[in-house]
Amino acid sequence: MGHLGALLFLLGGLGALAQICEITEVDSTLVERLGQRLLPWMDRLSPEQLNPSIYVGLRLSRLQAGSKEAHYLHSLKLSYQQSLLRPSSSKDGNDSEAKPSMGQLALYLLALRANWHNHQGHPRTSYYQYGLGILALCVHQKRVHDSVVGKLLYAVEHEPHLLQDHVSVDTMAMAGLAFSCLELSNLNPNQRDRISLALRRVQEKILKAQTPEGYFGNVYSTPLALQLLTGSLSPTVELGMACLKAKAALQASLQHKTFQNPLMISQLLPVLNRKSYVDLISPDCQAPRALLEPAPETPPQAQVPEFIDVVLKVSGISPSYTHSVSVPAGSSLEDVLKNAQEHGRFRFRTQASLSGPFLSSVLGKKAGEREFWQVLQAPDTPSQQGIADYRPKDGETIELRLVSW
Repeated sequence: MGHLGALLFLLGGLGALAQICEITEVDSTLVERLGQRLLPWMDRLSPEQLNPSIYVGLRLSRLQAGSKEAHYLHSLKLSYQQSLLRPSSSKDGNDSEAKPSMGQLALYLLALRANWHNHQGHPRTSYYQYGLGILALCVHQKRVHDSVVGKLLYAVEHEPHLLQDHVSVDTMAMAGLAFSCLELSNLNPNQRDRISLALRRVQEKILKAQTPEGYFGNVYSTPLALQLLTGSLSPTVELGMACLKAKAALQASLQHKTFQNPLMISQLLPVLNRKSYVDLISPDCQAPRALLEPAPETPPQAQVPEFIDVVLKVSGISPSYTHSVSVPAGSSLEDVLKNAQEHGRFRFRTQASLSGPFLSSVLGKKAGEREFWQVLQAPDTPSQQGIADYRPKDGETIELRLVSW
């Protein structure tokens, strides 16, 4: 028996291949710790901190936060209803009064769908949010006009339009989830063949983006990719092998407590429960879910805080900038930037996003239409984490570079 035949035998044929992307056995303690990291965020109810993805992730997991869930959903409804009724914000630079983005509204719709008791009866944006918007309407069984679906199909069919997004695996996965929902629901029968072809193309691109370590893109884009691949209707040996590698890499990252960002955790929890956003078409309202308890508090230790030195560089603009910043050990990169701003000529601004704040302006230079401020770990490694999550090490050099795409 050749290698191909042996693999098919071990996997039990294509029936097993269809489930090979599912993570079937995970240490329940590790899953509980992930959920516990979300609990403090459910107490942060200010409009700028509310994140519908947290609610969706928990509802698609085996965990529950008890009465906190109802209170959080109520806060989401109140915040989003008020923001949608509020007149458009003036051009005074006050981002906190801005209306929700398409991506935020789409996640809000997913949150409403994830609430079992609610099952009665062309803004300029990224393709990630565009796909998320189509997915959110699809799980509510709301038909989107063929021309709207056609824009996302065209983006996948003409790769540069989609791959210009520097988080292309996330974008591809979200587009794929939207296509999966449309294919299952058959809401756009005139586009069915085109949707099926685009879905296969997205899956192929994600498989080609797998790293030697096993991640799809990187560790943080892998959960969303696995949400898509888990529901694949066209299992192959290549898909099975790729998913085996990805599952092993993801389980190793859980042991190392890699996931801290609430959005990333909320995308991972459904995968660990063999679910995806597409399952919200027909959610399992009777599935048992364990009640989360807060993690035990570690008694504070009285000690002199240790300080580290971080070199901050700015490139891509003139004049360039280099400065050493001293901050307490364990500080986030955002803390480093704030310290530099308080004690020197450094200036920066951020903008809220689904995964946390991102740099919108550095030293007075705002990122343009096809630009973004990239965070690099010296000498030239793009950071996989946002500025609120990454913790620089002592002596590390962090470069903020304005790049075009």
